[in-house]
Order: sequence, then structure tokens, then C-alpha cells
Amino acid sequence: MLFLSAVAGVLGGSGRSRVVTPLSLIALVVPANARALETTDEAVRGIAAIISSRLGLAVPDHLTVHVYGGRLAFEQGLIRDARVSPVLAAELSDFAIGVVTRGQVLLYDRPRDRSDREWLRLVAHELTHVAQIELAGGEGRGEQWLAEGMAEWVAYSTLEHLGLDSLGRRRMAATSGLRHHATLLEGGLDLEARGTSRGFTAWRAREGGSTTYQLAFLMADYLIEQRGFDRMKAYFASFKDSTDRRANFDRAFGETIADFETDVLAYLRASSAL
Repeated sequence: MLFLSAVAGVLGGSGRSRVVTPLSLIALVVPANARALETTDEAVRGIAAIISSRLGLAVPDHLTVHVYGGRLAFEQGLIRDARVSPVLAAELSDFAIGVVTRGQVLLYDRPRDRSDREWLRLVAHELTHVAQIELAGGEGRGEQWLAEGMAEWVAYSTLEHLGLDSLGRRRMAATSGLRHHATLLEGGLDLEARGTSRGFTAWRAREGGSTTYQLAFLMADYLIEQRGFDRMKAYFASFKDSTDRRANFDRAFGETIADFETDVLAYLRASSAL
């Protein structure tokens, strides 16, 4: 891999930095441990190596990483670099810490309350979205709850490889979290509605970010355990040929979204009752 350049500047009088790093993701080397991932470019390239070599996920040859040193800089970066509307940028900057569009990742730099482990988890999560875009041939394809759940699953798997965490521990923590939010499962999951970006965002706003992402992780984890990770990759890749969300899910996993919801809801209720 080759570090090409880094440019620092100030966005719109915010007084906070914006660092833009174009990276080559060719000839990646899997890091032995987290000590090799001290800088943002080392983290991105090292984690890209892990998810591509260990999990077979596609990553682009080149990726631009934007890192913003404050919330206002992040909001302005969403407008300037991701080209989202000012209204959406204001909404996203209230809760998001990473945004992906094709060929680029936008990250809100490490707040004081975020550990190095959580920073690496964020990078792995966002790089999974990059891989999903590569597989699907574009943005916004696939069920949003599944895209987020898969991204969490890959992120935890990456931390496990680095010796910083484990899938088992995260699974137990997420299941324990469900026990404290029992009402979340009482009315069903309505996965059809959560499949769109707007529907998932509304769900997150109502239930809380941590709870929603833990649930998405558990659903993806269950699906991977039942069908295998290769089927997950095949699901996103199927969007290159068809944008039919329901048919693609059915073909990839051998059941409808409605049938999966019935199965996973029973599993989650049983697991959270233990």
C-alpha cells in the first residue's frame, strides 16, 4: 500500500480541522496486532487487509478518507464532501460518527470518550459499508438493518483478530441488552419497514442507537450462523443484477424476509429470556 498525500485545512470558519487522505488499497498486508494501527491511514489499510483476506470482502483499489476534528466540521464535511443537503447533514451530525459514499469514508475524529478499540471498531464498520457498495455495485442497496448488522459483525470479528475483543463477548453483551429492553420485541420487528435508510433511522431515533445496532448485530449474527457468511456476501452481490430487495433476500437465504423475521424473533425472545 502507498500513502499518497494528506491535506489539512479548516472548514468554513468552524475552527476545527479537516484531514483528507487518499489511500491506495493495493498490496495490503494483514497487521499482526493493533499496535500496527496507530494512525488513521494505518488503521484503514490494516483493517482493509483483514476484511479482504480473512473474510473475502471486496475493497476498492483506492479510497479517500476524510477525518473531521469536531461536530461542526463533520456537518460541513457532509455537505461539502458527501454532497448531502444541509438539512440531512445537520440531522446526521447529531448522531453519526461515520458516513460512507462510494469511494470515500467520512469520520468524526476520536472524541475523548472513545477508546482506541472503539475507533478501530468504527473504521471496520465503515469499511464494511465500503465493501457492501463494492459488492452491490452502488450505494443504498440491500436491507438497511442487515447492512448495519453485518457491519457490526465484521467489526467485532476484526477486533477479535486483533486480540481486542471477541464475537462471543459482544453477542453476550447484546443479548443482555435485550433483556433490559424487553418491549423492543413485543410488537414484532417490522423488518420490511426497517429495510430502508429512512425506516432504520426512524427506528434508531425511537429506540436509541446502541439498542438498535445491537439488535441488528444479533439478527445478522443469527443469519450468518444459519446460512454462512458467503450467503451474506452473495446477497449484497445480487444487487448488481437486480434491485428487487425481497427476491434477492429469498434467493440468497432461502426464505422470505417475513419468514426470517418469524424465526429470528423466536430466537431473540428465547435468548433474551435465559
